[in-house]
Amino acid sequence: MSNGGTPKTSEPVALVFDVFGTVVDWRSSVVNELTSFGRAHGVEGADWAKFADEWRAGYGSACRELSRGQGRWRIVDEIHRARLDELIETRNVRGSFQDADLADLNRVWHRLDGWPDSRTGLMRLKSKFIIATLSNGNFGLLVNMAKHAGLPWDAVLSADIVGAYKPNPRVYSTACTMLGLRNEQVMMVAAHRGDLDAAASLGLQTAFVHRPAEYGGGSEAPMPDFASDFDYAASDLNELADLLRCD
Repeated sequence: MSNGGTPKTSEPVALVFDVFGTVVDWRSSVVNELTSFGRAHGVEGADWAKFADEWRAGYGSACRELSRGQGRWRIVDEIHRARLDELIETRNVRGSFQDADLADLNRVWHRLDGWPDSRTGLMRLKSKFIIATLSNGNFGLLVNMAKHAGLPWDAVLSADIVGAYKPNPRVYSTACTMLGLRNEQVMMVAAHRGDLDAAASLGLQTAFVHRPAEYGGGSEAPMPDFASDFDYAASDLNELADLLRCD
């Protein structure tokens, strides 16, 4: 569905994408692997869905702090591992696992599955536009994820290239510069309002993709009212491709 706003008169040259939640279903992927990990290593009584949510929340709070210049710069792999170790301890998770097992578990974030529409939608968008990541995930993580999920990016742009995390303005501006484009020639695609608000404040075009099941809720939630604040709003990437007149 198109939103009620007025799209830009000129089409973008490139689309840059938030990845976690927008392109990949991080929660289901992580819960499934945590469940397998627990079964393989004799962990009993763990609430893996809650564990996944708290793991993700720790990533978010750390990125926000680092985007404000608080603390030593760390890539997302390091943030995830520190949070994993903390949760293993505070949640009293006990089983027959070693540090190497936790190191492999931490790489679940490299093995996230795309939403059902992600690969086909991206392929359609790629036929007309440059498509690239613009994620807080580190470069190696995003490359491995693309291989795992079959995501056909033209370029991988990551926060560690910039040394800052979204919504720091440098992340968006540097992406446009690296693509050799003016800010208004680039469209930010995301399922999260804050990401799009930050991009819009710098003159990027914006597209909201509705992912009501990102945090495990039902998939029937209506398009939020704030979607009309952006240039486009779509229920998935195939609908965005329709709105942008891709084959």
